[in-house]
Amino acid sequence: MNDKHTISVLVNNQPGVLQRVSGLFGRRGFNIESITVGESEEKGLSRMVIVTSGDDKTLEQVSKQLYKLIDVIKVVDLSSNPMVARELALIKVSAEPNMRPEILGVVETFRAAVVDIGPSSLIVQVVGDSEKIDAMTELLKPYGIKELSRTGVTAMIRGK
Repeated sequence: MNDKHTISVLVNNQPGVLQRVSGLFGRRGFNIESITVGESEEKGLSRMVIVTSGDDKTLEQVSKQLYKLIDVIKVVDLSSNPMVARELALIKVSAEPNMRPEILGVVETFRAAVVDIGPSSLIVQVVGDSEKIDAMTELLKPYGIKELSRTGVTAMIRGK
C-alpha cells in the first residue's frame, strides 16, 4: 500500500542540514511532495515537516537513515497519529471588476481572504488542508490563475 506520510524531523539549525536530509531522500529514490522548515520551540533546533509517499516499510527505512545523519535529533511519523495539518496558498487570479463578485463568492465559501487588489487581478490567501487548497484552486481556474504559491504542509499531533 502506497500511503502519504507526514514526517516531523527535529534537527540542529546548521548550514547544510536541509541539503543532507533532502539528499538522503533523493539517493533512496523517495519523492518529497512538500517540505517546510522553520524554528522549533527549542532554541538552536529547527523542525522539518516532510510529506512523502511510500509503504510503512519504506518509511521505517527512511527514519533509520535520517537518524544516521549527525544533525538529526528526532524523527516522528505524524500521520500515524491524529494530527492537524495546514498549508497556506497565495493565488493571483485574473479579476476584471465585473467578475469580482463571483470570485469573492468563492473566496467567502472557502473562508479565504483577498490580500491584494490590482486593476485586473486579485491575490487570494487560503489556509487549510491540502485538499481544501486543491479544491479552491480548481474553482478559481476558470477565471485564470496568473500565479500560485503554496507553502507546503506543516503539521502537529493533536493534543491528548
